[in-house]
Amino acid sequence: MSGKLYICPTPIGNLEDITYRTLRVLNEVDLIAAEDTRHSVKLLNHFEISKPLTSYFEHNKDSKGIYLINKLLEGENIALISDAGMPGISDPGEDLIKLAIEHNIEIDVLPGATAFVVALVGSGMNTHKFAFEGFLDRDKKLRRSRLEEVKEEERTMIFYESPHRLKDTLKDMLKVFGNREISVNRELTKKYQEVIREDIETVINLFNEKDVKGEFVLIVDGFKGEKTLANDYSDLNEREYVEALLEDGMSKKDAIKVVCRERKLKKDVVYKQVLDL
Repeated sequence: MSGKLYICPTPIGNLEDITYRTLRVLNEVDLIAAEDTRHSVKLLNHFEISKPLTSYFEHNKDSKGIYLINKLLEGENIALISDAGMPGISDPGEDLIKLAIEHNIEIDVLPGATAFVVALVGSGMNTHKFAFEGFLDRDKKLRRSRLEEVKEEERTMIFYESPHRLKDTLKDMLKVFGNREISVNRELTKKYQEVIREDIETVINLFNEKDVKGEFVLIVDGFKGEKTLANDYSDLNEREYVEALLEDGMSKKDAIKVVCRERKLKKDVVYKQVLDL
């Protein structure tokens, strides 16, 4: 009989946020798979948990994923943890979960700390409908292209960002979104937690005057204007539509995605029309 894969959220800063259930599971499983074993061993030592620990991260997820699945199929119970928060959110845990489902392995997702939920609830923005975007691409062109794609998203948007890219991302948001309301959340639940609720331009000015440290969750107000994208290109065929988006600075890959979504077409249908572009 196969073992069970437990998805165990860990504190995003304050160690008091771990649940009794998570502690029990970590004490009971046969193996713990962690994003960074050096980081996770500190957490486990703090709670006096002594279990075999193995790494599972972006650059070894293919080989280690197979290893973990085989362990589960042999009957071992495994807990998956990330550096902080819920495994599977913007990390390779997503791939292990898919593998487990493909092999009919039972999965138990434990509730617990998740940074974007904390940030969203504290933003004061609409929480009835929201869109999680996670990390934007490091490449400036791809980052701008993605922002262009979602600039008319009416739901509240959630982004993760690292300290060394924060200023550039905020400037791109200002240029693409305009000066919307934003909630910038730094080091949530930690000693130096900071929440700034302002417009994008004000936040840019604030961070121009100080060093940027810590990990960030950005909550951006949804689009409240009149949508224009579909009307602007409604008279164009698919090829002309892609060409127009390329002229607007969008990458070919993203332009094809937009056209497929707007026209409700399969990717290969549009791709064949723009092969030579």
